[in-house]
Amino acid sequence: MGISGYKSSHPNPNFTRPLSSSRFHRIHRHYRHRPAFQRAMSGLIRRPVSKLRLGTNHFFHTSTAPQTNDTGLYGFHHLKTPKGFQRFVDNAIERSGELINYISGMPSSDEIVRAMDELSDTVCSVVDSAELCRHTHPDREFVEEANKASMRINEYLHYLNTNHTLYNAVIKAEKEGHFLSKEAQRAAHSLRVDFEKGGIHLSADKLDRVNQLNIDICQLCREFNENIITDPGYVDIYPASRIPKLLHHLVEPIYRSTSNASREPSNLRENMREKGFRIVTEPSTLSSVLQWASDSEVRKMVYIQGNSVPSGNIGVLDKLIAARHEIAQIMGYKSYAEFSVHPNMASSPEIVKSFLLEMSEMVRPKADKEFKKIWDFKREKSGQINSELEPWDEAYFTGLMKSSAYSLDSLVVASFFPLPQCIEGLRVLVESLFGVKFRSIPLAPGEAWHPDVLKMSLYHHEEGDLGYLYLDLNARAGKYPGCAHFAIKGGRRISETEYQLPVVALVCNFSGSRSSGTARLNHWEVETLFHEFGHALHSLLSRTDYQHFSGTRVVLDFAETPSNLFEYYAWDYRVLKRFARHYSTGEVIPEKLVESIQGAKKMFAATELQRQVLYALMDQTLFGEQPSSPIDTISVVGDLKRRHTSWKHADGTHWHTRFSHLGNYGAGYYSYLYAKCFAATIWQKICQDDPLSLATGSALRTRFLQHGGAKDPAYLLEDLVGDGILRYRDGGIVPDTTSLCREMDLVEG
Repeated sequence: MGISGYKSSHPNPNFTRPLSSSRFHRIHRHYRHRPAFQRAMSGLIRRPVSKLRLGTNHFFHTSTAPQTNDTGLYGFHHLKTPKGFQRFVDNAIERSGELINYISGMPSSDEIVRAMDELSDTVCSVVDSAELCRHTHPDREFVEEANKASMRINEYLHYLNTNHTLYNAVIKAEKEGHFLSKEAQRAAHSLRVDFEKGGIHLSADKLDRVNQLNIDICQLCREFNENIITDPGYVDIYPASRIPKLLHHLVEPIYRSTSNASREPSNLRENMREKGFRIVTEPSTLSSVLQWASDSEVRKMVYIQGNSVPSGNIGVLDKLIAARHEIAQIMGYKSYAEFSVHPNMASSPEIVKSFLLEMSEMVRPKADKEFKKIWDFKREKSGQINSELEPWDEAYFTGLMKSSAYSLDSLVVASFFPLPQCIEGLRVLVESLFGVKFRSIPLAPGEAWHPDVLKMSLYHHEEGDLGYLYLDLNARAGKYPGCAHFAIKGGRRISETEYQLPVVALVCNFSGSRSSGTARLNHWEVETLFHEFGHALHSLLSRTDYQHFSGTRVVLDFAETPSNLFEYYAWDYRVLKRFARHYSTGEVIPEKLVESIQGAKKMFAATELQRQVLYALMDQTLFGEQPSSPIDTISVVGDLKRRHTSWKHADGTHWHTRFSHLGNYGAGYYSYLYAKCFAATIWQKICQDDPLSLATGSALRTRFLQHGGAKDPAYLLEDLVGDGILRYRDGGIVPDTTSLCREMDLVEG
């Protein structure tokens, strides 16, 4: 699920890429706290009592011939109509009951694990379909029925989450692990740990309390995110001339009477009204105004207001911190950070903190130099030698400095990235790297949720179709506003001869140009597309026996590695020249233009990295060990910013109340920095010399992507790269930072 993580063009913390994946079941937008069974049931079959199959054979179809039979959304025949979601849930519960009965008979360990995996697959097919529908379907009735289905299946998950028959069967399978394959052993262990993370091993009263806290946490996270949307804040600016014309499409005209208008005849009052603009300080508008408004007072007002809402989230966050801390203590942990990090590569918050503090110290000298350059530029530009550099100055002056140094025009850059050519870029990527075709598949009637949706397959000439990908890339009203990778079906082995192919959806919001209607992407949007495609490839190329380990279902601090790796492909001229062509002339993107884009990216890379370290430290601190009295999150965050960045904290602001990842990740945001380090090492040691070769692609596929979570991530990373990608520290793992330091010129060599 995403991440985008690192957009230097967006100074606001809300512009981190939507999060993606972990071994927990979820779409690739959010890190959600889910009940243990839904974590445990992230995937795992041969069908020992096969009677009902929710997915149609459409998902195993390898022909590109048009399909004439009507189907439902995503190929599920139940979803031909909105009310079909009811039957979809009914059938999933019915099939799950059959599987529970089968498991209660305590069959062999192998069949327990496989039946658990089918149970997961059955339930998750409903959860995933409902999630995708809720966020993308233009038909309100479909959305409402998907919401109802989501609520019903989550109620059923509570039953599964506390089912001791299933838990005892998993314990049996783990104890008899010597009868199982290595992947099955890993699955049995993982399932048992996940059940216990949900509290199933606790006494009845403690389990009841944990379940209630989990419900409370889900509600608080939902409230936190809803408040961000419903209370964006606004600023009224007079006169209208203070707002540049290029921002007028983002603001609302307003009027007020001039001081002497009331003394004039009524027929003249209309002409004596003063025009202004109301700026709603939602994240994207806030970012644009901070970058383009030359009036420093306008920037200040917008920054202060945009980073002081929603005030309601101060209390929501306090409750969220308290609820998560209580769960951790019931589970026997000192903090929620310890509870959350323990299953990951890092293994403890102490190891995470040591890594983050090391990163903070490492990046500080260069970030301070960048800060001074911006400050000197402001003084020169304003002619005010004693002027201070304020937080609301960053986006504006760094934008001017990039334009001055590289003469970049965003419209010129976007002219080389029309959306069809960017899709061609994805074709080039998979064909060059993996020797597979990115083929268009005709959609069956009823399968798509909007006319813009495309369906593609990854097709290998020897292996056939490897998986299916829906592309829903154009912006429209009512659609999920970010970019994300949604799982629909995970890959899993059904029999010796049949494999359930993975099915995913890549959802973005690229706006069409006014002249042609075809989207032309800014380069950061191209980077985002490649990031999300990295998640999709992780899913589509996965060949695990169990859905529990399919694709992105890996430990959290490993999950963003493929997406961060494929961002590099969006910056490499050897790749870009293969598909980036001018929308009208067909001219290949000039190498000098790409060099300018690359140069602009590097100008303030240390400042952006420093910001990401701050976010991760804030996340760890807020969900770390708690003092006897509740912490003041505003003071904590302000202090962290002053200590770990080169920039001042604006008193009175509380930007962290708009940082949705505090709800979605909860002590897991450091994962982006892990991924950034891992990806830098993989790129430099495996990909950089020949990024599009079949040899490079073969290494990435066979030693990394195809294993999903079925093998230990440390083993996969070292098998792919060798030494120099990991460091073992006090029982946990941190990334080696050498490659990232070299890339960012933080060290010599």
